[in-house]
Amino acid sequence: SLIGVWLFLTMLHNQAIGQVWSLTKCLDTAQLNNKQLAISRSNIIISEQKQEEVKASLIPKVAMNGDYKYYTNLPYQLMPSSIFGGPVGQFKEAQFGVPTNINANIQFSMPIFNAVLYNTMSTAKIVTEFSKLQYQKNEDQLFYDITNLYYNAQILKQQVKFLDANLINSNILLKNIQLLHEQLLAKNSDVSKVQLQVSQLAIAKINIVNKYEQVLNMLKFSIGISLDRFIEIDTAILFQSINDISYSNSADIKLAKKQFELLNNELTTLKYSKLPTLALYGTYGTTGFGYNVKPNDFLKFFPIGIVGVQFTYPIFNGTITNRKISQKKLDIKNSQLQIGLAESQNEMQSKNAVIQKSVTLRLIESNNEQIEQAQKIYNQSVIQLKEGIANLTELLLADNALREAQNNYLTSSIDYMKADLELKKIKGNISTKK
Repeated sequence: SLIGVWLFLTMLHNQAIGQVWSLTKCLDTAQLNNKQLAISRSNIIISEQKQEEVKASLIPKVAMNGDYKYYTNLPYQLMPSSIFGGPVGQFKEAQFGVPTNINANIQFSMPIFNAVLYNTMSTAKIVTEFSKLQYQKNEDQLFYDITNLYYNAQILKQQVKFLDANLINSNILLKNIQLLHEQLLAKNSDVSKVQLQVSQLAIAKINIVNKYEQVLNMLKFSIGISLDRFIEIDTAILFQSINDISYSNSADIKLAKKQFELLNNELTTLKYSKLPTLALYGTYGTTGFGYNVKPNDFLKFFPIGIVGVQFTYPIFNGTITNRKISQKKLDIKNSQLQIGLAESQNEMQSKNAVIQKSVTLRLIESNNEQIEQAQKIYNQSVIQLKEGIANLTELLLADNALREAQNNYLTSSIDYMKADLELKKIKGNISTKK
């Protein structure tokens, strides 16, 4: 029977013994085990390495080069005939050089002044900070999801608690009605009504327990622990006042501001690209020439060394840079508008969440009082039914009033938790795990 199934599930549930996991413990464990956060931490390290890579661009570069060439056909050059006393305007082909050419040298280069390179270092630093804020956003979203699942589990456990109490009341009522029926003081239909109520409560209990297990599985997945591991949540729901919440900018606003900073830095880089660059370079090595036809064969090496300064000044690139600067200025304007929009939206959502939280706190206090009062009325109705003062219909009405008060309490608790969670997310303090 359904009652037997319910009792079996309850027995299994009670036999499962495990440590109670607080919300803080869930969040701490997720910080260590969640794979998405691990990827975000790796991205921070990657951005830091890229920042070091940009810094390394200022360090002098040294390279060794080697080259061997053997000309099967020596290259031709055209010589003016006038050099050899011939007519002007006529040329004579001639081959120069030797078949074997060997080059080996060490090259040195170092930027002396490059405004774009210096500003790129600043950009890399901003990108690293952006990666850290992205990690914070991912962490906040994960904590939001875990807290939401934890709150859902608490509500479901509270529902189970109410159903357990209602089942106890209904089973006691069923025994009393059956006893009255045996004494011909109650009709057979009365017994059937109470049996139906017990059956409905048992089915509701099974459904809630199944939902609770599903929520726990999602919670375990988000935390990053095995689905086979048994955990028990803390059923105590803490109702905080508005003053208990600390305020700071949300990760979305911080990211928007950092994006604005990055765009301004990119604009500066574009402007710096119009400035000249100066670099120092040098080469030192040897050049070898060889001839392999006897008896005049030879292989001789000669040193070569060059030290120089390279100056580059962009004069005209088809207005490409100016177009990019115009686009970047528009991006900056849009970014500034986006920050203002996000701040206004956060302010509106924050005020609404504060109102909702304040209202639901008062409703929860009222619902608790209603539950106590409805329970008293139900208990009185049970006594009156035994004494024959009240009938079953009045008792069932009292039972419905009690369950309605319980449902109102759960609804208010859900609304409170939603408002509390949204307010923490808006104010950017989900990661504080308070």
